[in-house]
Amino acid sequence: MVATGVAVKDNQATRAFPLAAITGHGTLKLALLLAAVDPGLGGVVIAGERGTGKSVLARGLHALLPPIDILDAEGGVGRNLDPQNPEEWDDTTRERITGAAPSTVIPAPFVQIPLGITEDRLVGAVDVAASLSSGSAVFQPGLLADAHRGVLYVDELNLLDDGIVNLMLAAVGSGENRVEREGLSLSHPCRPLLIATYNPEEGNVRDHLLDRFAIALSANQLVSTEQRVEITNAVISHGQCSRSFAEKWSEETDALATQLLLARQWLPDVQISGEQIEYLVTEAIRGGVEGHRSELYAVRVAKAHAALSGRDQVEADDLQVAVALVIAPRASQMPPPDQQMEPPPPEDQEPPPPPQDQGDQQQENPPPPPEGSGEEDNDPPEDNNDDNSDDDEGDGEEDQAPPAVPEEFMLDPEAIEVDPDLLLFNAAKAKSGNSGSRSVVLSDSRGRYVKPMLPRGPVRRIAVDATLRAAAPYQKIRREREPGRSVIVEEGDLRAKLLQRKAGALVVFLVDASGSMALNRMQSAKGAVIRLLTEAYENRDEVALIPFRGDQAEVLLPPTRSITAARRRLESMPCGGGSPLAHGLTQAARVGANALATGDLGQVVVVAITDGRGNVPLSTSLGQPELEGEEKPDLKQEVLDVAARYRMLGIKLLVIDTERKFIGSGMGKDLAEAAGGKYVQLPKASDQAIAAVAMDAISSI
Repeated sequence: MVATGVAVKDNQATRAFPLAAITGHGTLKLALLLAAVDPGLGGVVIAGERGTGKSVLARGLHALLPPIDILDAEGGVGRNLDPQNPEEWDDTTRERITGAAPSTVIPAPFVQIPLGITEDRLVGAVDVAASLSSGSAVFQPGLLADAHRGVLYVDELNLLDDGIVNLMLAAVGSGENRVEREGLSLSHPCRPLLIATYNPEEGNVRDHLLDRFAIALSANQLVSTEQRVEITNAVISHGQCSRSFAEKWSEETDALATQLLLARQWLPDVQISGEQIEYLVTEAIRGGVEGHRSELYAVRVAKAHAALSGRDQVEADDLQVAVALVIAPRASQMPPPDQQMEPPPPEDQEPPPPPQDQGDQQQENPPPPPEGSGEEDNDPPEDNNDDNSDDDEGDGEEDQAPPAVPEEFMLDPEAIEVDPDLLLFNAAKAKSGNSGSRSVVLSDSRGRYVKPMLPRGPVRRIAVDATLRAAAPYQKIRREREPGRSVIVEEGDLRAKLLQRKAGALVVFLVDASGSMALNRMQSAKGAVIRLLTEAYENRDEVALIPFRGDQAEVLLPPTRSITAARRRLESMPCGGGSPLAHGLTQAARVGANALATGDLGQVVVVAITDGRGNVPLSTSLGQPELEGEEKPDLKQEVLDVAARYRMLGIKLLVIDTERKFIGSGMGKDLAEAAGGKYVQLPKASDQAIAAVAMDAISSI
């Protein structure tokens, strides 16, 4: 579906695939329902390959949301304002409404952020037409205002502009969108349910962005042949007649919608004890989770799960769900063996069953937490608490209350089966690597229009939209001075376009072709360079090749994207002679600095495949005569001084040290430290190993 960036109307919502009809995805369904119970929880991000139902899940959840009562008043700053909450009204609206607030009921909005969205459309900007009429700046709300109290859906999060993502997360995280631009200084509420999806094959999402979401899961799942047939038949049936398909699942859909509505009402009354909070904090510490977002999100997830189960007090099962959904995906280490304890059996994370009774009896007899998709109400609720108990005296007590805190910790790699969905998310994240993190170049001459900016000097490309918005509030006054002109733009109104384009990287391969290098598998180094050239070509990066041997380093291949020429030059490169390492580093720095000066490249990485043992001074390489009585230069210090200049030039260095320990002491590690780069020692590695280490280091620099 094409992203339009507008709210979904009621008739479109009814055509959504029912959430209850989606096969599998039990953990994702539960996560989305919990986020819907508490929209301020922090949102859900779903990773998954193409065709795994990511957008279907988001739209299926939206169909369950109850309608919202909004303030029916014109001229306000925000949209979808709550008539029962005057605190979120702007001053003008609050002054205009003196009695009962006029209201109207609308379906919960569903706003999708398109990939090409601009900052003006997202946060809002000056309304040119209204400003021309009134003679003052009038605010036109953006998509963040449209999504208030609804669903804000972001497809392909990893492909969205970083600046747009930062603005969106800042507004959603604070619950308020502040606008300070083009003479405007205002704010409006922004508290939507944030759902984001992305395909890891198209690039990863930065870790600090993932941490801003409360729950991060994978839509990839292992399905049997029968399940795939069931999915196919369901999609065909829905495509033939969406209305009849929805009626077929109306009972389950209505039950989920009712359960969600009641859970929102019960959520403010749910209590969590200090001991339970301490348990969540302990789990986060044992998992090596950085920061405090994990336990804060986990507390809200536990309370939302309790409300979804019809309880007003958090119990052990709620804490376990919070750990599984929030803390476990963020864990960076396994607990020490002395802290591992006997865990409970794994549970299939399905949405809790809806309360059987609607009324006061529900508060007294809350439904049991979910145990599995195939079990019904035949098993007593207290069986959940007796699975791991060795005390036979409590087996027959049906009135025994479940423990407030689990008797065991969940982060135990040896004794507990981790949810496969969580493992799939981590696997997808690792598979994608850092392929999505590409640098960009900002300019005022060419690229994609990102946003307007105040010009610094002559304007090369005028941002017409921003210029008109800046001039619109003053047209009424200016036309009085110059009646003969319809639109008057002054120099102070001019705005320039800030353009952005993807920037490649220049990878300079600095290869030691001296005699010492032949002892350290020169052929493996050549093969690794060819593999790296192929990878650089696929990423549309430029490559350069500089071998150094004898007395000098030669730029054998200037920066280019031609892999054919590079392969031919490299395969025919001779070996032998001295090792002018200092001159090689100097030549690589010169090539990199010239490339950065063009403004077309985002970074330069020098991959030095060497044993680090230079034996030719820089003066000899430059052809300077040696004077009698002159002290010979310190070759080691000379190389380190050249490498230290890489920091100032903004060039990054990766040293692949091929020295064997029994040959002598090289200085590859000292070289990398002086340049602030990376060091890897591979004395006996094959070309595949060298290429793999180099590509990994380049992507993480």
